[in-house]
This record gives sequence, C-alpha cells and structure tokens, in this order.
Amino acid sequence: MAAPLTSSEEAQTLQTIEMFEVIAQSNPADYESLEILKEAYHKLARQSDVLSASKRIAQAYVLSGKLSSAILEFESILQVFPEDREVQNALAEIENRATNFPAAPAPAPVEVTAKTAPASAKTKSPEEPAGQEGDDGRQTMRKILVDGKQISPTDFDLYWNSPDGKEPSKQVIEPFLQILADKQVLPLDRSLSLICAKSRLSYLPLEKYDVDVELVRTFPREICLRWCVLPFDRLSKSVLVATANPFNGRAVRDLENFSAQGGGKSRFLWYVASPVELVKILKKTFR
Repeated sequence: MAAPLTSSEEAQTLQTIEMFEVIAQSNPADYESLEILKEAYHKLARQSDVLSASKRIAQAYVLSGKLSSAILEFESILQVFPEDREVQNALAEIENRATNFPAAPAPAPVEVTAKTAPASAKTKSPEEPAGQEGDDGRQTMRKILVDGKQISPTDFDLYWNSPDGKEPSKQVIEPFLQILADKQVLPLDRSLSLICAKSRLSYLPLEKYDVDVELVRTFPREICLRWCVLPFDRLSKSVLVATANPFNGRAVRDLENFSAQGGGKSRFLWYVASPVELVKILKKTFR
C-alpha cells in the first residue's frame, strides 16, 4: 500500500492535474499527458478519475491510429470493470474497424525518447526522421521555417546557433525561436504554433507551473544550459522536459545518456514551452 501523500506532495499533484487537464483538453490525442493524469489521479486514490483517464487514453490511441494500443487499454479496464458497457461498445467498434476496414494508421505523435533510437536519441517530424547522432534539429527547423516560407534562408543561416560542445556553457544558450523574435524576423507566438503543429507535441505554459527546481539541479548544468532544456517535474519513472526545439536529437541523447549513467533509466516526456520562460527559469536555477 502506498504511503499517504504529504500536504506538499498533494498540492503538487493537484497542480499537475490542473495543468495537464488543460493540455489534454487542448490536444485529445496526447496520450502521454493523459498517462500523467492517470498516474496523478492514482496517487490521490481518485479511482473514478483513474477510470475516466484510462478511457481517454484509449480514445487518444484511436485518434493517433494506434488501434492495437487502444484495444489493450480498453481490455485492461475490462479486467477491473468487466460490466462497463461503454468500454465494451468501444472495444467492439475498434475490433470491427480493424477487421473489416483496414487502413493505414495515422502518423503517431512525436515521442522524443531514446527507447527506439538507433543512436541513443531520436525525434520525429511528420516529414522525416531526425535526431541522429550530432543532429541538433537544424535540418527539421530549416524545413519548417525556410521551406515553409516563414523566414528567408539568409535569416536562418545568420541566426541559427549550433554549440560545438567543446567548451562548457557558462550561461544559457538563447533558443533560435527567441532570437528570431528579438530580431523581429518571426513573432514568437507564430513560431511556437508552427513547432507544436509539426512536432505534434503539446504546449506547456511554464509560467503557470510550479517547477521542481531541485529536480532540475539533479541534471547537469552543462546540458540544460547548452540546449536550453528544462526537466521540470517527475511523475513515477517519467521525467517531464520542456524545450523550444523538440527536434534536437543531441539534447535527447545527452539527457538519456546521463540518466543511463545513473543506473535508473528514466522515460523522458517532452513539451514545447516559451523560450522566454525557459531562459528565465534556467538562469534563476543555475546562478
């Protein structure tokens, strides 16, 4: 039996629920955020909400074209609630669709983890895989912004910054999207909207989130500052990370390698956040 939560832990869990309910409502196919919600409800022993979250996870799998995963999720619910008519009907509908109307699955949301990567890190865009060894997202960003006629090739080459990794970063490296906004090349809200759409990751408003600063400090200052990434919370074995460049395979690789060296490999779940908030929090954390 799990130990009761302290008042601080309960408050943090409630805040997690509040934030990720907003994220899940804005992106119903984001099954990873729904899994976080499910875990948070479980920690509070809110079983009816756990059941609801499980159903929403299954529906998110359906929206993402992951029918086999949806079936497994619904079947796991029936093991506990065998008489749930809603789940029975949903399961029958999916199985009927899979049997009689086969179709190519929809593109899956980006899963920025290393569990399937050939070079310890992988991230995907709808057009092509990225995140190979040494890939900092430049190719995908260029395709989105230059090929997408958002900025000129000249501006892209002028403002893109690729840290070489040879010298330790003494201060946070400002994200590319922030530089474009500061130079009045592309408004930040426009670039963030494009990145969320292309990466299929959810946007998280960090200014409304109680970031776990102690967790941030357990990760190397060098990785966080160089790539402007923020591991802002942990739930079970999952670490939630915010970035303004979700196509950065080098950042994924560095975090995954650090986690593996610690002997307890974490699962990293990635979210897009405002570079303004990322820089502010990292500067405050690593003074």
